[in-house]
Amino acid sequence: MQRMNLAEVAPGAFQSVLGLEKYVRANVDHTVLELVKLRASVLNGCAYCVDMHSREALDAGESSRRLFAVATWREAPFFDERERAALALTDAVTRLGEHGVPDEVWDAAAKVWPEKALADLVLAIATINVWNRIAVTFRTELPSEG
Repeated sequence: MQRMNLAEVAPGAFQSVLGLEKYVRANVDHTVLELVKLRASVLNGCAYCVDMHSREALDAGESSRRLFAVATWREAPFFDERERAALALTDAVTRLGEHGVPDEVWDAAAKVWPEKALADLVLAIATINVWNRIAVTFRTELPSEG
């Protein structure tokens, strides 16, 4: 059962996170953005966000094969160098450990993403992690099939 609805309980906070969401949607390549959102959501165990972002990606024309492969992106041959760098950065930022983001992950991303695009990508990863933490904590319920 859902614990609470952030938009109802703290609408100002919800609007602030939504502002970040609108920014990244306007500034990050849509295909990469959906892959990043799906990957972080899988890592965080956020069923609500996995459902939402897989549906959005499918609606935007992404293949189900690539979406399923996000779970095993390192072994799957379906992703280009930019997507792989974004997914590796997503893993590192989402699993942010004691030593932060490894230099080799950062350097690989910086090699294929211009500085502004890389900054926007990090913001996108941070934003989906905020949404995941909200949805998991509040046990946000998935919409019914329809």
